Amino acid sequence: MHKVSGFFLCFICLPLLSFFSSNPGYSQEIAPDKVKTIFGIVPKVAENPSNPVTPEKVNLGRYLFFEPRLSKSSKISCNSCHSLANSGVDGLPTSIGHKWQIGPRNAPTVLNAALEFTQFWDGRAKDVEEQAMGPMLNPKEMASTKELVVQRLKSIPQYVEMFKKAFPDETDPVSFENAAKAIAAFERTLITPSRFDRYMDGDLSALSPEEKEGLKTFIQTGCISCHNGTGIGGGMFQKFGLVHKVSWLQDLGRFEVTNNPADKYVFKVPSLRNVAKTAPYFNNGHTWSLEEAVKTMGYVQLGKNLTDEEVKKIVSFLGSLSAEPPLQVTLPNLPPSTPQTPKPMP
Repeated sequence: MHKVSGFFLCFICLPLLSFFSSNPGYSQEIAPDKVKTIFGIVPKVAENPSNPVTPEKVNLGRYLFFEPRLSKSSKISCNSCHSLANSGVDGLPTSIGHKWQIGPRNAPTVLNAALEFTQFWDGRAKDVEEQAMGPMLNPKEMASTKELVVQRLKSIPQYVEMFKKAFPDETDPVSFENAAKAIAAFERTLITPSRFDRYMDGDLSALSPEEKEGLKTFIQTGCISCHNGTGIGGGMFQKFGLVHKVSWLQDLGRFEVTNNPADKYVFKVPSLRNVAKTAPYFNNGHTWSLEEAVKTMGYVQLGKNLTDEEVKKIVSFLGSLSAEPPLQVTLPNLPPSTPQTPKPMP
């Protein structure tokens, strides 16, 4: 269920939201199976039938995710802006790219990104396969070309062999498109279950009493109107400033893709998984405080002035969405360049 703008409530969310809105003092725990109808349990892998996830493809994608030679300067990799050691983000308001250029938007976490219905803040890529192509060619990011990417990969024998194993049915498997498919296949394994998933699976001890109160507040406040599904967000577009506008928002959002006036200030709703570890927040990294972000969202999206106690409870719940156990990815030992490998370019 996706919506470009306007207030949205999924029909699954309505019963719980209506109940808690009319019973604000309700103190019993929410049954995990009721919560599961809103969010569901994350899969182990975010599969894509048009790009099957195979061990060989994932292994190649793991190498390429950390491979700076995909960039013109041979200094920037996917991991530069989506650091797997830092919950899939770079920790900057907006990212630094080729020749120290500053990008216009905050880099979302790559963790669980494959669960989302579209990619980038403005939804200009339909999936992670398409998204993986964008940064390599963007002059402000990796500033490469399809030809340069292929030339460098074909000049390294180990990569040629890895592409053959990852795409065994192709006569010339080393291609820009296959490089993106391999990176995407790897990203489709970067799924991070949390304590909240254990709670939905029936483990009532997985959340603390304060986190359970935060979950109820999250539902009662109406956050689930946009932040639902397995990604706890990432399943729809929404206008930022639905009820009240913020003075600092200059980005026109999806309008830059569609040129539809109705899409001004419309963005993809971000996933809240790992949100406690992915500051700063909003499309331009406007705030470093999760408490401030929650309070802002309550006001501009729902028209509610959340109390400090309500914010504290919601933030406590959001902490339960962090990866547990923490994501573990083995760093690849990248193969050396050869005399035929194009040199780094300024």
